[in-house]
Amino acid sequence: MPDQLRGDVRLLGEMLGTVMAESGGEELLADVERLRRAVIGARDGSVGGEEITELVESWPLERAKQVARAFTVYFHLANLAEEHQRIRALRERDDAEHLPRESLAAAVRTIRENAGEETLRELVENMEFHPVLTAHPTEARRRAVSTAILRISGQLDRMHGAHPGSTAEAEAKRRLLEEIDLLWRTSQLRYTKLDPLDEVRTALAAFDETIFQVVPEIYRSLDAAIDPGGTGREPVRARPFVRYGSWIGGDRDGNPFVTHDVTREAIAIQAEHVLRALENACERVARTMTAYSNLTPAGQELRDALAAAEAGYPRIMAEITKRSPNEPHRQALLFATERLRATRERNADLAYRGPEEFLAELRRVQDSLARAGAARQANGELQHLIWQAETFGFHLAELEIRQHSAVHAQALEELRAGGQLSERTQEVLATLRVVAWIQERFGVEACRRYIVSFTRSADDIAAVYELAEYAMPSGQTPVLDVIPLFETGADLEASPHVLDGMLRLPQMRARLEQTGRRMEVMLGYSDSAKDVGPVSATLRLYDAQAHLTSWAERNDVRLTMFHGRGGSLGRGGGPANRALLAQAPGSVAGRFKVTEQGEVIFARYGQRAIAHRHIEQVGHAVLMASTEEVQERARAASAKYRKLADEISQAAHDAYRSLIETEGFAEWFSAVSPLEELGELRLGSRPSRRSAARGLDDLRAIPWVFAWTQTRANLPGWFGLGTGLAAAPDLSELQAAYNEWPLFSSLLDNAEMSLAKTDRTIAERYLALGGRPELTRVVLEEYDRTRDLVLKVTGHERLLENRSVLSRAVDLRNPYVDALSHLQLRALTALRGAEAESLSEEDERHLERLLLLTVNGVAAGLQNTG
Repeated sequence: MPDQLRGDVRLLGEMLGTVMAESGGEELLADVERLRRAVIGARDGSVGGEEITELVESWPLERAKQVARAFTVYFHLANLAEEHQRIRALRERDDAEHLPRESLAAAVRTIRENAGEETLRELVENMEFHPVLTAHPTEARRRAVSTAILRISGQLDRMHGAHPGSTAEAEAKRRLLEEIDLLWRTSQLRYTKLDPLDEVRTALAAFDETIFQVVPEIYRSLDAAIDPGGTGREPVRARPFVRYGSWIGGDRDGNPFVTHDVTREAIAIQAEHVLRALENACERVARTMTAYSNLTPAGQELRDALAAAEAGYPRIMAEITKRSPNEPHRQALLFATERLRATRERNADLAYRGPEEFLAELRRVQDSLARAGAARQANGELQHLIWQAETFGFHLAELEIRQHSAVHAQALEELRAGGQLSERTQEVLATLRVVAWIQERFGVEACRRYIVSFTRSADDIAAVYELAEYAMPSGQTPVLDVIPLFETGADLEASPHVLDGMLRLPQMRARLEQTGRRMEVMLGYSDSAKDVGPVSATLRLYDAQAHLTSWAERNDVRLTMFHGRGGSLGRGGGPANRALLAQAPGSVAGRFKVTEQGEVIFARYGQRAIAHRHIEQVGHAVLMASTEEVQERARAASAKYRKLADEISQAAHDAYRSLIETEGFAEWFSAVSPLEELGELRLGSRPSRRSAARGLDDLRAIPWVFAWTQTRANLPGWFGLGTGLAAAPDLSELQAAYNEWPLFSSLLDNAEMSLAKTDRTIAERYLALGGRPELTRVVLEEYDRTRDLVLKVTGHERLLENRSVLSRAVDLRNPYVDALSHLQLRALTALRGAEAESLSEEDERHLERLLLLTVNGVAAGLQNTG
């Protein structure tokens, strides 16, 4: 462990110990320490599991909850220390002479050297990264906890920045201890359920703190890589390639709390945030733009614009001129700031009609500066503001609508019958009217994508267009790009046939003509993995992308594939840049659209340095995955190892389906995991099931993965892989495939990570709660088989051998996660056992609170929920 990280972890841990002793007495600290030593001893074999069980069960429930809180808070602090270490490492690697791996600069240099300047120009001009923020309930922390952690982070920064032994360092340590004390006293659990607008505001904290500032820095990095000597002096060559989208307040599939009123309010909240951000940025640039007119005269077009502004708004311009005499460029930017404020406050007389009008004013100032010889002023901070306006517009992120195909089918049936409409059908029509209103108010780009869950045929797409006509019979139907979402294994296989049918729809043909034959499809990772298992889902998604790429080429369509990836490995998670390089050849083509879900939003966008690195890595992968050299390597490896992959996939699929189709499996899963209690965590506004049914089919993928994570089995990330690998006749061929085929290496690397977060001994105790020893045996034997064969194929002596940072993080956490697992097992055993019926109401309430506290803590420790 690096010395600074070790020092931070020790300091934060000691401060937490101080806080615990002050709050709960030395006895509490002693109990926490006893459990800490015991779980570490269990890892080296000096302490038995029964001893830990006896210790945990010896405490009153109130003490058990306090100990669970201690380990949960410790994980928040350890995560923060690792985040700071990562930022330090990023800064140390920021060397102009030796380009960081997986950076935009590295991609530019490689492409320039291998493919030439023209190919580089084409790739950069066509590159798109489209992250879509979602409120899928995978962020276990309360917002109050997250903000407390941010304050602790700030104090840790101040302490590191102070001179050792100084009063500034002492004050930073005092404040650090104060903030840790407050974190300890803050409830880890939500008492009220989030509503969709809470989720909107929570996600927008990442925009306010990080995303808005980071995006122009990314573009500047790309511009500097393309033209190192000219950036900041010459007109920029990097175009804005990031476009944010959002489902928060628009995704109503199975969420009755997302209504048309919520959607309307969500876009209004987004607009308030981005307009305020642009207003502040414009004012900041204006106040520094003190170029004197004698040295930097305004161009004629800018002089005419200022004269028109003075004629139309004499009072405002008189005040601006008084503050900024002989500074025409500053005057123009200050006037633009006033217009942005008017736009935010809905003052129609002064407000901009849209972002294009604002951008035109900025470019007029930029052109005037350039013509006056002030090239650095034209292409510096002013260009950053232009990039921000181009990226976010006046709506911040495009709000996307999602609804289940069955809801549309029922609505159409009612409308065609001509009778009284149900409340849900009226809501469908009202949503489409709100889409029309958003487009009128904020422009078409603010809300035009409508995603249809469980698309089975082109009729599911046609239904949305028909519903829009019912909603707006006057002919003012909104502009819609209706996007099919293919989620199950069967739907992925049938996707090209569905697109064939879509091409026959007149609305789709008209839209293709308007967009230059651009089209989008969405691929669901979560439900496909839950349906057929992680191995088969990976192969089917790869095949679907390959088939859709061929389909697009045959039909002269520029197809964008929207990847519905979760944060956890069981839902398509893992490093986005590695996943990109493992896509089917031709499927990226310079464009990558992906969901950024729940916990992932704050993991990737909570700190500016980490957000910058994340976007750089994705940008690097988009560029590299679109080169002919990378695609050809992947194409050759796919052809060479495809037969092998099919054998693995079939055996893995059969093993997975055999397990989940076992009679009574759903009931067993509920018994061995905290599945049914997860809803009490109030993670988000959306229910964990699509309906009241209790089977696996209706269970959403997030609680499916979340519950398995809590059992320490992590089954959705690896089950079936061992059987699949065992079906392959030749180990050397598997090893060659791992070394040569990015898809196969990504599959095994992700499984290895999931296996490393699995604890066989503790998982066995959870599985035993279900009273089905034959199912326990199947799961554990598959774990042993998978672990053994993954190590043989990768050539590793131990899991994560080649990923030292991740391995260190897992090793650091595992013993302390064990402590929470033992506490959770105490609660689960009592709630699931034979004596559960005889529990007092008070004991049952305490046990449920203990269970939820440990769920929260395990999520923090493993840095994964769903």
